[in-house]
Amino acid sequence: MAFSFFGGVHPKGRKELARYQMIQPFRANTVVIPMSQHIGAPCKPLVKKGDQVLLGQKIGDGQGLCVPVHASVSGTVKAVEPRPHTNGTLVMSVVIESDGQDTLDPGIKRRTKIDDLTPEDLIGIIREAGIVGMGGATFPTHVKLSSGMGKVDTIIVNASECEPYITSDERLLLESPSSVIAGTEILMRILGLKTAFIAMENNKPETAAVLEEALLDHPAIKLVRLPARYPQGAEKQLIQAVTGRLVPPGGLPAAVGCAVFNAATCDAISDAVWKGMPLVRRLVTISGDVVMRPMNLIVPVGVPFIELIEIVGFSRNPYKVLSGGPMMGAAQFDLAVPVIKGTNAVTVLGENNRYMAKNPHCIRCGKCISVCPMHLMPLYLYSAERKSDLEELKRRNLMDCVECGSCAYTCPACIPLVHSIRTGKQKLRDASAPPAPAQPEKK
Repeated sequence: MAFSFFGGVHPKGRKELARYQMIQPFRANTVVIPMSQHIGAPCKPLVKKGDQVLLGQKIGDGQGLCVPVHASVSGTVKAVEPRPHTNGTLVMSVVIESDGQDTLDPGIKRRTKIDDLTPEDLIGIIREAGIVGMGGATFPTHVKLSSGMGKVDTIIVNASECEPYITSDERLLLESPSSVIAGTEILMRILGLKTAFIAMENNKPETAAVLEEALLDHPAIKLVRLPARYPQGAEKQLIQAVTGRLVPPGGLPAAVGCAVFNAATCDAISDAVWKGMPLVRRLVTISGDVVMRPMNLIVPVGVPFIELIEIVGFSRNPYKVLSGGPMMGAAQFDLAVPVIKGTNAVTVLGENNRYMAKNPHCIRCGKCISVCPMHLMPLYLYSAERKSDLEELKRRNLMDCVECGSCAYTCPACIPLVHSIRTGKQKLRDASAPPAPAQPEKK
């Protein structure tokens, strides 16, 4: 049974642009691999300029909340230096010039059985493969699994893909459903569960039919079709839609016995456990209203955005290029930024998407409140952020905002609500950060 969630909007999907484009491989000449592609501590480079590396070789790792990164091509390390990142900063990166051979690291070996592996063994394999949440959150998957053991009774595979233009997960499930199913079964084994759900919006009938046929041999995994509504793919909203359970403010899915994993994450888990392959490839949709040839490409991690955009071409000059979709994607300041583990789309939009007001002014219409799926009051969060009233931001549960963009989408005054909320979150983080150690005085 499908439930519902509060709020949400119905933006134009525009998925027909890339929906019927089969997945194609992309070969890179040079990749730029950031040492930070996950929530947590960045990796430290394990290679230096001039080193020869192999496909799948570990080139960065760290301690604590961290997962390793691996070479996505074989070739020569040309630089280890800060480079532009999709988060808008410069991040230490390893630049590799491909030799065109894609020679595998000898440590990568296929498995024919996994019956002798314990849940802890499987979690270790997932960690060493560098797997993170690939729906955009990039939280280390091994940490989510470790913290969920003994607390979770429901696994939900997120295949809703509610963001406009993006079809990468849809094509993955259409062309390789067995890999996603295999990854789901590994998650069930780790968490000791007998059933799991794959949640998909009902605007993907062809993919749902293929998946239902594939699931005939896997009766423990059920497909749940949900009415299409954005942001269905947000973790807490998906849990409510599938189970009817409400994650409490400030709480995590495990608080209501749930764990949510993106379909692409399940595919990566299958590759890691069965093929021994770390996360070095990413399925990316390149689409947008000015894109001439929308595509779904499987690309090495580290490919610059500009190379993907040049392949698809555009009919007129873009207004902006987003990492992700038009609702939650981040506008990029430099097209040299690379595809990272959390990049599911590159969206290129034209001038007709420029919605700006010379003097944004709230008219108290209440639309932002009516569509907020987290029951927040975006107009008051915006006002508090403008005044840097951190106590008010805390009182109004700013950190519960999932940044879905529903409020900004419906605002008739074109107020940059999401931008303001993200700024407010950073102000709260900065205020709670420990003070920097005092520097000794120079004599």
